[in-house]
This record gives sequence, structure tokens and C-alpha cells, in this order.
Amino acid sequence: MWLILALVSAISAGFVSIAVKLGMKDIDSNLGTLLRTVVVLVFTFIMVLIVGSLNEISKITWFEWIFITASGLATGLSWLCYFRALQLGSVNKVVPVDRLSTVLTMTLAIIIFGESFWWLTPIAMGIMIVGTMLMIRKNKTEANEKQSNLWLIYAVLSLVFASAVAILAKVGMENVDSRLGTFLRTAVVLVMAFIIVASQKKLSAVRKLTKLNWIFILISGVLTGISWLCYFAAIQIGPVSVIVPIDKLSILITVLFSYILFKEKLSKKALLGLVLLTGGTLLLII
Repeated sequence: MWLILALVSAISAGFVSIAVKLGMKDIDSNLGTLLRTVVVLVFTFIMVLIVGSLNEISKITWFEWIFITASGLATGLSWLCYFRALQLGSVNKVVPVDRLSTVLTMTLAIIIFGESFWWLTPIAMGIMIVGTMLMIRKNKTEANEKQSNLWLIYAVLSLVFASAVAILAKVGMENVDSRLGTFLRTAVVLVMAFIIVASQKKLSAVRKLTKLNWIFILISGVLTGISWLCYFAAIQIGPVSVIVPIDKLSILITVLFSYILFKEKLSKKALLGLVLLTGGTLLLII
């Protein structure tokens, strides 16, 4: 069951990046995160009502509340950094860096949870790192344009926070219903995003959003909700060191549609990098 959940999470996550790039590129990244989070919160709340787990809030211990809050903050920071990186850089470069959170998460899972690994695991991780480096390497045109590497800083921060989310969820939320946990975590993200946007005095920008913006905010929010519900449900019942790599296979969907919709072509080195990144991920899953 956890395998199916992980695959659904990967497919949904793959389309989130495309939806954000397609219809939200002109929206402030923090405001976009806030509005997207509202959609995710409503979606997850409906799911909680359907399964009837809302009354389980009273059973959550103070220890679990600490980890719910911490994972919510890490989730929010990861989203803020990731979508800011997408605005500053191309999808084909941002996504591979974010997917390196697989290596960090697996390393932490092995150290903290004692999850088993085999001798090919370090080799697979090395292949993924090499593949990522090939994908984000500038081509001649980009080198001549002297583009800013600010997107890379945000992408790296995103992967660090994303790894923290998986570990925190596994450590302190095993006994919390995954849908309820996702709803509460999303509520924390919403509060954090609202404080940031309000402090920047950007709430008034909502009036300037077009119908197209709202459509893609709704689409990306629902897809994010589906992805996170499946992801955390899978983590609760399956091995983190296997689920995380499966989830990161969403890069195949993202790269494919970034080529179709945005004409972001891969150079030969970048294509080789994608093959290595995917091959390393599949090796980890095996």
C-alpha cells in the first residue's frame, strides 16, 4: 500500500512544479505560497472530515505537537524557498537540486532510524549527485548571459528543509493519523506564510490576480494536498529510505512537461545527468 501512495505522491508533485511555473510566475512567491496553502488546508480539512479523524486532536500529546509544529515550519520554509527558486531559475535546474534531498534524507534515516542499506547505496547516491551536477551546469549561452545563481541558494535551502520534514514526521508523528497530521502541519504553514506576507505588506496584491492565476493556484493547491497526504501516509507505514527516492521520481514528469510547455530543452550533458539521477534513484529503490 505504501508503494502505491508513494507513486501517487510522486505523480502529483511532478505536476505541482509545472502548474506553479505555468500560471503563477508573475505572483510574489510568498503570496503564492500563502494562497496555495489556503487551498491545501481546505482540501486536507475535507479529507479529515470524511475519515472522521478530527476528534483525535484531543489525543495528540505535547511531544507530538512539538513535532507537528516543527515539521510545519520546515514544510513552509521548504515551500517558500522552492517556489522562489522556480521563479528565479528554470524548472530543469531547480527540480534536480531539490531532488537531492533524497540523499540527505536517506543518510539521516540510516543514521537515526537504523534503516538497512546495501553496498550499492553509497554508489547510487554518488550517481545521483553526479547526475544533478550535470543537469545544473550552465551551458555556453547561460554562461555568456552571466545569470544569477540566487536560485541555487534557494533550491539548496529547499532540499535541506524538505529532508527535515520527512525525518520530523517519522520521529514524532507515527501515532497521529496521517491526514490529520497533514492538516495540522498545513495550518502551521498557513500561519507562517501569512505572517511573512503581512509583514511585507503584500496582501493587497491579491486584488491584482487574474482568473488564470486563481485557476493555477487552485490546481497547484489541490495537487500539493494530494501529494502530501499520500507522502506522509506512506512514510508512516513504510521505510523512509525507499519512499523518499520514489517520491523524487516526479522529476521525470516535471522535465517532460517543462520541455513541452516551456520549451526548456536539455543539453546532452543535462540529459545524461537526468539519466544518472533517475538511474541512481531506481537503484536506491531496489
